[in-house]
Amino acid sequence: VYIDSGAMYRAITYFAMTQGFIDKEKFNVEGLISKLKDIDISFKFNKNLGFAEVYLNGENIEKQIRTLEVSNFVSIVSAIPEVRQQLVLQQQKMGIEKGIVMDGRDIGTYVLVDAKYKFFLTADVNERAKRRYKELDEKGMKPILENIIEDMNYRDKNDSSRAFAPLKQA
Repeated sequence: VYIDSGAMYRAITYFAMTQGFIDKEKFNVEGLISKLKDIDISFKFNKNLGFAEVYLNGENIEKQIRTLEVSNFVSIVSAIPEVRQQLVLQQQKMGIEKGIVMDGRDIGTYVLVDAKYKFFLTADVNERAKRRYKELDEKGMKPILENIIEDMNYRDKNDSSRAFAPLKQA
């Protein structure tokens, strides 16, 4: 089973946005933290698409979490220790059962430190942005490559320098 841990942070970010906890003007961190226990994130395999889709409290939100709007806030939300702790617990439970492939920026160094196999992959930001552009374009969105590159650079910097479980090679 493939687990996209980044999608879990995107789901929390989407939840925060739809509940009015975060927008360009404000971020009600305490409000989001108070609702973390009410958030159920799951993955369900879609045979037609050939991959697992993300569900938030029973609702398929795969398309909604892949927007640039969600991307703009995901690093801020994922840096909150309480959010990370809640999702790490869920990810570790998934890891106990084995038979999973989990990707994410802190899986090998923090979430599943005893994993049998760990791989650290990196690519040029322009190549990553082209892949994301193609992914969004195929989903019918109207991406702007320069915005994607800017977002990726911002997220890379934030995720590498955060105090709690930063992005780094195991």
